[in-house]
Amino acid sequence: MANNLYPLKFTPIYKDKIWGGHKIKSSLGLDFGNLPNCGEAWMVSGYNGQQTVVANGFLAGNELNEIVEIYMGDLVGDKVYDEFGDEFPLLIKFLNANDWLSIQVHPDDEFAAKKKIGRGKSEMWYVLEADEGSQLISGFNREITREEYLKHFDQKNLREILNYETVKKGDAFDIPPGRIHSLGPGILLAEIQQTSDATFRIYDWDRVGADGLLRELHTDLALEAIDFKHYIKYKTSYKEEINRTTSVIKTPYFTTNTITLEKAIKKDYEELDSFVIFMGIEGKATIKWNEGEITLAKGEAIVIPNTINILELFPEKKSKLLEIYIP
Repeated sequence: MANNLYPLKFTPIYKDKIWGGHKIKSSLGLDFGNLPNCGEAWMVSGYNGQQTVVANGFLAGNELNEIVEIYMGDLVGDKVYDEFGDEFPLLIKFLNANDWLSIQVHPDDEFAAKKKIGRGKSEMWYVLEADEGSQLISGFNREITREEYLKHFDQKNLREILNYETVKKGDAFDIPPGRIHSLGPGILLAEIQQTSDATFRIYDWDRVGADGLLRELHTDLALEAIDFKHYIKYKTSYKEEINRTTSVIKTPYFTTNTITLEKAIKKDYEELDSFVIFMGIEGKATIKWNEGEITLAKGEAIVIPNTINILELFPEKKSKLLEIYIP
């Protein structure tokens, strides 16, 4: 396979979380070792100090941003490289919650820059599994003023004004900057987000950390970042088609589609000036391009470089994947 770019797999980075569970191992087959509660598997990360390392081919052992620096637009696309430089612009994760995450909010790029905390954080969730009755929080359940919010916050009854959604497999949620949100127990999902760790914790259910102290809250920053508007609908509607690309969520930062395969299909990325990421969420598929092939199993993620424009996807029986790129 000469020294040409090829589809890249990475060694995941596993995160022990107070709210984490075990489905990243039991459902996705990822071995997070002896972590007590694995909440996150970072599959593709260029986040400073926590970069994923290539696991396959002649680039094995290199950190993601090192490869971006060497291959630039050939890997990520010229337009993407011009905007983001050597930092890979998306962070791709699997999350499993066995308890409620903190109620939190993320800043947008402008606010993050003003506070000198890197980039803002726009993200989305795609539910892979949910126990019966599992819920998440997204936004407010009615129009709310800053004063009403503060009153509920002070009285520790934010629950009254938050929008709870009961979720099932296949549900998708766009979480733009400013949207108050939290993930509840019994949920396994894929998270696609900007490369950023800018999170303002609003309320943490009065939990104590490993040090026995209440976890830090970012009350004032959150107040500045929250979008208090009420939206009619928080869950994303989409209609899935078999053997075709189904558009799920489009943001200025990323596009996420699903592809459910029962037979082989061809993908043409000639017009796209971006890398493409595939996340395996059901079954197994083989990805073939003019110089080789690679398998994508459930629980894996693969980065397709910008230089590979034509490829074919061959499912083993039925398989499903998420397709992610920069618009």
